[in-house]
Amino acid sequence: MKRLIGMFVVLLAFSVSVWAQHDQGKGKGGGDRGGGAVAHNAPKHGPTPTRSGGEAHPSPAPQERHYSDTTGHPEAPHVHNNGKWIGHDSGPGDARYHNDHPWEHGHFTGGIGRGHVWHLGGGGRDRFWFGGFYFNVAPDDYGYCNDWMWDSDQIVIYDDPDHVGWYLAFNVRLGTYIHVQYLGNQ
Repeated sequence: MKRLIGMFVVLLAFSVSVWAQHDQGKGKGGGDRGGGAVAHNAPKHGPTPTRSGGEAHPSPAPQERHYSDTTGHPEAPHVHNNGKWIGHDSGPGDARYHNDHPWEHGHFTGGIGRGHVWHLGGGGRDRFWFGGFYFNVAPDDYGYCNDWMWDSDQIVIYDDPDHVGWYLAFNVRLGTYIHVQYLGNQ
């Protein structure tokens, strides 16, 4: 009986140690690699491509845009519960998201979409990171991420089907998104 209790204690101690290592890095500022977790309020997929113009030369950016399409909705690009992306309708000719050197630092190789929730690990709009991957925010989207918690918010990355060289970072807590550019990994 003593031997059985001793084995139980050893097994319990081992289990606690393994669990602690499993949770390591997933807390505030962690670096969750984004595997397996699903954000149920995140869109199931990214926006559909916009076919409004797509002219070869970028057109001037619209002067002022409003996104609060319904009472209580944010004045920032956001996604409705039905999966409609509000504010992603400017098309590939939008000068705000023209990129002279798309994919300069390569393509993001982490998980894309709802099944890959990432915890921001630090930084700010000019350079932020999670899981060893680095990004920056499109200058025209700076005002839409002022309330992001750069050391703890959960985000989901989506491909941007219209703007070459850009991704969309959806903030799970706020329900808003911004255009981001991949800067590489460690």
